[in-house]
Amino acid sequence: MNRRMFIKLMSISVLISTAGGIGWPGFASAAETKTMVTVVKEAGVPWFNILNQGLEEGGKQFNLKTSMVGPARADPAQQVKLIEDLIAKKVDVIGLVPLDTNVTAQVVQRARDAGIMVITQEGPNQPGKTWDVELMSAQAYGEAQMKALAREMGEKGDYVILVGTLTTTGHNQWADAAIAYQKAHYPNMKLAADRFPGADFIDESERVTQDILKAYPNVTGIMSMGSNGPIGVGNVLKRRHLEKKIALVGTTIPSQAKAYIMSGVIREGFLWSPKEAGLAMTAVARLALDNTKFETGMTVPGLGKATVDSANHVVMVDRILLITKDNINDLIKLGL
Repeated sequence: MNRRMFIKLMSISVLISTAGGIGWPGFASAAETKTMVTVVKEAGVPWFNILNQGLEEGGKQFNLKTSMVGPARADPAQQVKLIEDLIAKKVDVIGLVPLDTNVTAQVVQRARDAGIMVITQEGPNQPGKTWDVELMSAQAYGEAQMKALAREMGEKGDYVILVGTLTTTGHNQWADAAIAYQKAHYPNMKLAADRFPGADFIDESERVTQDILKAYPNVTGIMSMGSNGPIGVGNVLKRRHLEKKIALVGTTIPSQAKAYIMSGVIREGFLWSPKEAGLAMTAVARLALDNTKFETGMTVPGLGKATVDSANHVVMVDRILLITKDNINDLIKLGL
């Protein structure tokens, strides 16, 4: 394990132990309790189950009564209905991990007009939000994945990218950054076709991968931006014994991807901690509720110094995690 990864792991370990009982300085326990309900992309998905752990722990630390809701199937229209319900219930804060920022724009504005704060994650372009909190920049995250894919492909050959949907803002920003980096640095690599949706679900990513292999037989690299995508793609590669021929990298959850990482089906995984994302949402919510001044260099409790884009209302900390054979067991022990 390299020094940088060790530091990141220790930071997460300290975060989790701190959240468990010691408490974060700078937030008075006497602060008024507020209600925060977070609307995620889909209920029951492992990623968001872990994110909810962070919401719950952050809620205890920051006097927020937290809960999480999501549609049974990823559907931005259902997210709108859930937000409308929360507006009617007059919650204090709505957390949101948007599927389509254009679809949720009007209802987010209605929430704001009703005096409700809206804290997003994976939604830097969400119109109307109070603040968005990101655990890495879209550019850095996309470029990191492209560097890994290029290395595994020998910097040559055709590749494809899977995203959750063609309107999932975060996924498409990462894909844009990855493609731009490839064009600038790896001229012997080629994007075989425009990005494919389906990376949020195992069954859909399996189906899409089968279609890709049929339509683009020269593909030797696949990148997935949704956390279930590498699992679905990996299943197809294993069944067809293509794991040595086709390099697969992408966003994934260590506990879910361990067998794929250890066997080499997934060459390298990428992540930010969904638990940290939940904690960050609650921390930013409390900072905003307390009328804290947001500026670059401020500290987000437990996550360190932040870069603040005041014009676009985005708070960003650098928490990219690399997932390899060398560190996957350590990451799993930390709850990922």
